[in-house]
Amino acid sequence: MLRNRQCLQLIFIFLCVLFFTSPCLAEGDFVYDAKGKRNPFIPLVTSEGRLLKLDKEESTSGIKELSIEGIIYDKQGRSFVLINGTVAGIGDIVGDYQVLKIEENKVIFIKEGQPVEVEFNKEEQ
Repeated sequence: MLRNRQCLQLIFIFLCVLFFTSPCLAEGDFVYDAKGKRNPFIPLVTSEGRLLKLDKEESTSGIKELSIEGIIYDKQGRSFVLINGTVAGIGDIVGDYQVLKIEENKVIFIKEGQPVEVEFNKEEQ
């Protein structure tokens, strides 16, 4: 019985030493580097239940500037946008961007996990 107790004490001491000398407790600042990964605070599913596609794909169009030519806004959720000559709805992909939300005067896209807002200016059209 005494021998079992001594074994348990040795195991306890060993675990304590292991814990307190662990490299995870080393001092210094920890800096998270996303390395191009998506922002973890952006939901993967919209409020309408659509799944966002956030993986990078090779794009042949290479659209750098988004130019909204018109918006068809529906409060019930079936809105469309005419952008760079292409009609798109929520969840559609235009170039490197995916349509996240369509509002009356702006469209919110997502690119590489980051939201991008583009205002629609009727005077310029």
